[in-house]
Amino acid sequence: MLKTTIATAIGMFALAPLANASSDAAWNALFAKANGTCIGQSRMVSPEATAPVVFDDVIGKIAILLREKNPESKKMVNMICLYDKKSGKASIAEYQWLAQ
Repeated sequence: MLKTTIATAIGMFALAPLANASSDAAWNALFAKANGTCIGQSRMVSPEATAPVVFDDVIGKIAILLREKNPESKKMVNMICLYDKKSGKASIAEYQWLAQ
């Protein structure tokens, strides 16, 4: 009985890290939702987007940079989007490079 209990406990501790890990499919679904939300809020037609930058769970945000050439002015428009993983809401703002 004691050996069974110890073996069960060891098995549970060995599998515990796997319970907290997210699958690739779950991350891909989260990134797709963040991209879709950010692109939708940007009102850009067909922007280029960076790979998501994931901040730690204390911050709980994903950052995505978007850019697109404005068809009228021919200037590049740069946007940064912060997607909140808990609420599913995004904040977006235009930014400029310091050298420009």
